[in-house]
Amino acid sequence: MLHVISLAQFAVAYTRGWAANSPNARVRLKAERDRAQQEVALLNAELRIHRVRMAQLSPHRRPYYPPIERMAILQLKAARGWSQEQTADHFLVTSETIAFWLRRVDEEGPKALVQLAEPVNKFPDFVRAMVRCLKTVCPMLGKVKIAQILARAGLHLGVTTVGRILKEKPAPRPAPAQTPEAQHRVVTSKYPNHVWLADLTTLPISSGFWASWLPFSLPQCWPFGWWIGVVMDHYSRRIMGITLFWREPSSQAVCAFLGRAMHAANARPRHLITDRGPQFDCRTYKRWCRRKGIKPRFGALGKCGSIAVTERLILTLKQNLAWLPLIPLRRKVFLRQVLDLAGWYNGHRPHMSLDGRTPDEVYHPQRPANRQPRFEPRPRWPRPSPCAKPVTLVKGKPGVRLEMEVTFHGGQRHLPILTLRHAA
Repeated sequence: MLHVISLAQFAVAYTRGWAANSPNARVRLKAERDRAQQEVALLNAELRIHRVRMAQLSPHRRPYYPPIERMAILQLKAARGWSQEQTADHFLVTSETIAFWLRRVDEEGPKALVQLAEPVNKFPDFVRAMVRCLKTVCPMLGKVKIAQILARAGLHLGVTTVGRILKEKPAPRPAPAQTPEAQHRVVTSKYPNHVWLADLTTLPISSGFWASWLPFSLPQCWPFGWWIGVVMDHYSRRIMGITLFWREPSSQAVCAFLGRAMHAANARPRHLITDRGPQFDCRTYKRWCRRKGIKPRFGALGKCGSIAVTERLILTLKQNLAWLPLIPLRRKVFLRQVLDLAGWYNGHRPHMSLDGRTPDEVYHPQRPANRQPRFEPRPRWPRPSPCAKPVTLVKGKPGVRLEMEVTFHGGQRHLPILTLRHAA
């Protein structure tokens, strides 16, 4: 049965690939509709399996929903128009539980439906330090005596709380900084277009590449997956070029892609760092770099300043593409979505290693948006007081009311652009 299902998926993928590139629009729409129906059927089968497993347990032995998920369940109940019984049946709880959640929606304080993850009765760390210090100074004192002494001083702790603090292991001391070993031939990016990074990755069009026959994988090519090529500037973390390949590209195809990226940027890097893939570790690629005046370099595995930067970029791209309902089979459609993602990444996504700036703000020297004067919604906030980093001046008067507008880059729901303005 597994062989039959895998073989059917193999055949259907090829058929859908042909239909997705058909000149007939009705055929393309039918292929998309067929993929959507299959995805819905597979998700329903997955949910049914989860429900069967959870239904084997009694309601009182099932895992509890965290407070945030309880509110999400009530929001879905309102959106679906379900009754309490219908909601309880879908989420495998009792109707009394749903009614109890509804009664607690308007509550505030520590007993509200949605609570903070950190318990409210947790003492801060300086209280633990005081208890341990008192035990160190007077080792003969027990937990009862320590609790009584602290109570006389105005700090009331339970005896069990003192005992638990004394049993806790102290936080480990930070390891001494090790002197890094001398590195040879280290390339450090000092300005835009100094060092570029390039890499290739695969993205499955369906859920994965697994199949039930040897070698237990589908061919890593269209219509089962896309090959994505990306090149970025190391100094600014800007995506300089991104493209799609039908199958694993050759060295000539990769060189052509890099040439298009340099032509679009009207610049060429001094160093180009890649991994040791067959497209880069060959004579064709090295001769091309020599003609362009570029020094090819191979990155070291596991080093934060090497190809790990490109791998992190690829992970970010895949995480954002995972929000798409389905990976398109048509190259033109998917390439447009990938280019929209690259444009949003360069122009609107703040980067942690750039102190909240975007790659475009670093590549094209611009004043960062997070350095502009800020809004201050607290009316009694002293203007000279510092704010959360980066510290900036207050725009206008404190106590301003704001309204938020969220737009989407290229109409993609997973690429938000946030705008704040004065409320009317």
